[in-house]
Amino acid sequence: MPIQQWASSKAFSLVHGHNLVYNTCWEDPRLDRAALRIGPDDTILVITSAGCNALDYLLDGPRHVYAVDVNPRQNALLELKIAGIRRLDFETFFALFGRGRIASHREIYASLLRPDLSPGAQRFWDRRIGYFDGRGRWPTFYYHGTSGWFARMMNFHIDRVAKIRDGVEAILESATVEAQREIYDTRLRDAFWTRWVRWLLGRDATLSLVGVPRPQRQQVERHFSGGIAEFIEQCVEFVFACLPLCDNYFWRVYLRGEYSRECCPEYLKPGNFERLKDGLVDRLSVHTSTIEQFLDGHDVAISRYVLLDHMDWLSSFLKPALEREWQAIVRRAAPGARLIWRSGGLTVDYVDPIEVETSGGRRRRVGDLLEYHPGLASELHARDRVHTYGSFYIADLATA
Repeated sequence: MPIQQWASSKAFSLVHGHNLVYNTCWEDPRLDRAALRIGPDDTILVITSAGCNALDYLLDGPRHVYAVDVNPRQNALLELKIAGIRRLDFETFFALFGRGRIASHREIYASLLRPDLSPGAQRFWDRRIGYFDGRGRWPTFYYHGTSGWFARMMNFHIDRVAKIRDGVEAILESATVEAQREIYDTRLRDAFWTRWVRWLLGRDATLSLVGVPRPQRQQVERHFSGGIAEFIEQCVEFVFACLPLCDNYFWRVYLRGEYSRECCPEYLKPGNFERLKDGLVDRLSVHTSTIEQFLDGHDVAISRYVLLDHMDWLSSFLKPALEREWQAIVRRAAPGARLIWRSGGLTVDYVDPIEVETSGGRRRRVGDLLEYHPGLASELHARDRVHTYGSFYIADLATA
């Protein structure tokens, strides 16, 4: 492994091994639910991330959702949300996870939330419940964690360097996409995209804050001569000038530090919160492990897999682990199982060649077991409100 790639891998592992990375999910669950077509008999395995989407899928009434993440800090966040749904009224819950702050956070945590947490989650939040304090220069939970630090840097640039906060607020309040385009073209684009920003976005250390490892950057740079900074610039322009921002809670929360009642994840809406509290949240369990370890350790048939973009990293650094993961996926897949995943690259060439052993003892390529739905994937990807991934995949797994 080249020294630069080795150093990048070590830095990425350092960030992810010691920090809460994602304080909110960075995948659009509206697309996921359309792709997955969740029914009452479905069992879903999803990589936890910040837990928002695991809660979102519950609203379709599946039999069970298994949230799996190798980073215990991500699971600690989901555990805190689950405890909040069970123990808090909606207004208090929204103050914590909608506005990201509440003055009585320590009392609420100690008396109502902490008793419901696992020992590991208790240790994490005992030290970090101050994220919800609401004081200081960055007074919200959504400016904590490494993704929160990245948001701080971007907001510092907006406020102190480019000095375009008025333009940002104007575009967020625009009534039409046409109005968004006019503001972006005339007030934001040239002021925001400075040489310094492009340089910063091209650094592995910066990208690791938002969970982008060097292999994923390299996936992108195979298709963009201007590097990942060019890719990000195109993604941002599409979001702000081509898609409606009125319901884009992903970007708004990092620009404003909080959600609004009208623009927020589904679990933060009053009716959905009550449905989760009334029993749906009991269909969710949290597991700290790799996907392979979870599937090997649980005798459960999974009908829906949500694999996010983690295979970009495994395919470069831990290919044997990726092969074992697919073997476990095939072994535990229910009849008619459907999988979705994302990639930083415009195409993925590392899934189909993987060989797995099927039930009859025959070895087959994963690509021969998958029936892709490129038309549906392309249609949904074009509407992605996050729009920071190069490609989106939907595939059914044939009975092996």
